[in-house]
Amino acid sequence: MRVEGVGIMVLMVALACFGNAPVDAQNPKEMTPELQKLREALDKYQDPIVAVHDGYLSTVGCIEFPVAGTEGQLPYAAGGMGVHFLNMGLIGKALDSLQPQVLIYEPVGDSLQLVAAEWFVPTQVSRARPTLFGRPFDGPMEGHHPVMPEALHHWDLHVWLWKPNPAGMFSPTNPALQCPARAYSFQDKAPLVVAP
Repeated sequence: MRVEGVGIMVLMVALACFGNAPVDAQNPKEMTPELQKLREALDKYQDPIVAVHDGYLSTVGCIEFPVAGTEGQLPYAAGGMGVHFLNMGLIGKALDSLQPQVLIYEPVGDSLQLVAAEWFVPTQVSRARPTLFGRPFDGPMEGHHPVMPEALHHWDLHVWLWKPNPAGMFSPTNPALQCPARAYSFQDKAPLVVAP
């Protein structure tokens, strides 16, 4: 057997073993046991219909921020946020690490794939910056128009549990997520920072 043949066989074995590695293998330092437990608890929402049955309602629009945030805005990396499914019944309640207020999906072909979870706290509920998973929330910021009123000032924390994020697991945006060129895709600018 020639050396090239051995190299190809080694590559094929490596791809077979590691080609479908789960997200937690991509960021082993960030995927704590607490985040692994969260991911397992939320895996049922891979089917967005299950999310709707549990009170998460779609905002319909896929949100993308093509330009990074600048002075006076949140320091978002250029990237997508996806389609938000918001559970209004969880807004204003005490934070629960296993019950995010928002589930985030990426449109892929004719389906939606669960990519992230978001905890959302209006500034009317908390003037102090919340923390979860040892991380401070982003904000306070104005609402993300057009899927929510700009006057809805809030804090939020994103966790990309199902899609690798080059900007980091806790980044609000994901440069690897692009909204399709369709009627319900919106390009926005990073939200303005506001007083709590």
